[in-house]
Amino acid sequence: MDYEMLHTCIRVMDLEKSLKFYKEAIGLVEKKRIDYPEHKFTLVYLSDELGHYELELTYNYNPDKPYEIGNGFSHLAVSVDDLEGSRERHKEMGYTVTELMGLPDSPPKYYFVTDPDGYRVEVIRAS
Repeated sequence: MDYEMLHTCIRVMDLEKSLKFYKEAIGLVEKKRIDYPEHKFTLVYLSDELGHYELELTYNYNPDKPYEIGNGFSHLAVSVDDLEGSRERHKEMGYTVTELMGLPDSPPKYYFVTDPDGYRVEVIRAS
């Protein structure tokens, strides 16, 4: 049996703020949106230009408190050619950004930027 990765779902408090982050800061594009007003939620699927994998943003209308990010979840990851330029851009956009980091005994090759709901996105230098 062959399995294909399809999407990862995260729940968001403010759909417009989250869409702005993932579109403008990460470069994803909206592929599909499904509204369920009678059930009070909206699903938005975002992907990169290749479209092989999607990020599903689930927005429940009027959530009463922020979602708790489980301690088993760590982050999403994307790659970029200009790591330093991307980091500076994210800082200029006002997002929380870490210093450049690397694995032990290796040069810096990634950093983390935090989305409006507290999810971390690892930005890795493309190989």
